[in-house]
Amino acid sequence: MSTGERVTTAAGGFNPTWQRHVAAYAAAARLLPERGRVLDLGCGVGHSFALLAPRETVGVDRHAASLAGQARETVAADMRALPFAGASFASVLAVHSIEHVPDPERVLAEVVRVLEPGGTAMLVTPNRLTFARPDEIVDPYHFREYDPAQLRALCAPHFARVRIRGLFGSPRYLELVAGERARLDRLLRADPLRARRLVPRRARQALYDALLARARGGAEPRAAAITPEDFEVRAQGLRAALDVIALCSTAAGSPPGGR
Repeated sequence: MSTGERVTTAAGGFNPTWQRHVAAYAAAARLLPERGRVLDLGCGVGHSFALLAPRETVGVDRHAASLAGQARETVAADMRALPFAGASFASVLAVHSIEHVPDPERVLAEVVRVLEPGGTAMLVTPNRLTFARPDEIVDPYHFREYDPAQLRALCAPHFARVRIRGLFGSPRYLELVAGERARLDRLLRADPLRARRLVPRRARQALYDALLARARGGAEPRAAAITPEDFEVRAQGLRAALDVIALCSTAAGSPPGGR
C-alpha cells in the first residue's frame, strides 16, 4: 500500500507522484557518470532502477519487505550507517529519501565515504517552497525539508563541487498540485493554532496515510494521464521547482551535470 512515506503503486491518484519518481530516475540516467556501480539509497520497491542500466545498481532501504523481489543486489540498512567498504561506488543516488532522516549530515558523511575518488552523488528532494507550506513541515514522515539554497548549504561542506537543478512539471501536473494544495489548506484552516504539532508523530502518520488513501484512492483520469514526459530538469527558476536536485562531486574539476 502506498503511504506518505513511500509510493508503491501507480494505481489511482498515486500515479502522478509515481511518475515524478520515474522522471527523477530518468534524469539520473542522463546526469550520473556512465561508468561504475550506483548505490540507490532509500530505494523503496525499486520501481525505476532499470533506467540506470547498463550501470550496476545496489538498492538500500531500511524496510527489508520493500526490497523483496528486486532483480539486483539489495541490502536492508540505515542510510546513516552503510554496510559497505569505503570507495565502493562510482555514484550514489537518493530520490526522496534525505528528507526522511533527522540528521542528514550523517547520511552525507556516509555517502562521501563509500564514493570512489571523484565520485558523484545526486540527491532529489521535494522543494519545500512548492509542496505543503514553506513555514511548516506538514508531512509527518519528513524531518527536514529544503529549498534550493538550503539543499546547497547542506551538501557544500561535504563535497568539492555542488550544482543545483530543479525538476519541473507540466501545466496539467501543476493543476493537480494546485488541487492538492487547496485541499490541504482547507484542512489546515480547521486548526489555526496548529495544535496538530502536539499529536504524536505515529498518530499523525496514520492520519496522513488515511487522508492520502481517501484523496487518491479513486480513479482520476487527469491523474492517470500523467507520464514521465510531464517533467523536465532545468537550472533556472529553481524556487518554483517541484523537486530540488543536488549534483555533487568529490572532485573540484569535471563538475557533474554538464551533460
